[in-house]
Amino acid sequence: MTGAAVLGLLALAFLFALCGWLLGYSGKRLRRRDDPLADRIGALLPQTQCGQCGFPGCRPYAEALARGDAEINLCPPGGEAGVKALADLLGRDPLPLRNGPPAPMAKSVARIDEDRCIGCTLCIQACPVDAIVGAAKLMHTVIAAECTGCALCLPPCPVDCIDLVPVAAGVAGWRWPAPQGN
Repeated sequence: MTGAAVLGLLALAFLFALCGWLLGYSGKRLRRRDDPLADRIGALLPQTQCGQCGFPGCRPYAEALARGDAEINLCPPGGEAGVKALADLLGRDPLPLRNGPPAPMAKSVARIDEDRCIGCTLCIQACPVDAIVGAAKLMHTVIAAECTGCALCLPPCPVDCIDLVPVAAGVAGWRWPAPQGN
């Protein structure tokens, strides 16, 4: 090898080492800071990652709430109970649920009419919690235990074979009804 080739390789190695050091240093500086308030808020959110609040997921919504940049009533899957829990945690007044249909009184899950399903997979792509299973050009079905009832699978279905059905309250999921004012 000639001296120029060795010098070029050394210069290239130095340049790679410098770039690696800069990437490592910037990664440490840009790393997300831990926010205990955002963690506590995130624990109250349903973690469906549905985006109905206008944020790309529950963590960004929790961080916006912790900064005071978002309202507490933007999460339809969390329902009125979620709004009340967030209000209690943040010391704010509860607000009526906004940004979507009002949360149903009973939990709902999606149900696919398998006779009408054409297997287009659009519902699978829309489901934020992977509660829909199936393959292309074959029928799909919903794993009821995983479905949050967010209704994000309804609009993309080209044959309208998906319905939201209420889940009957069973022993494991029954809750004492909230008292009503006189």
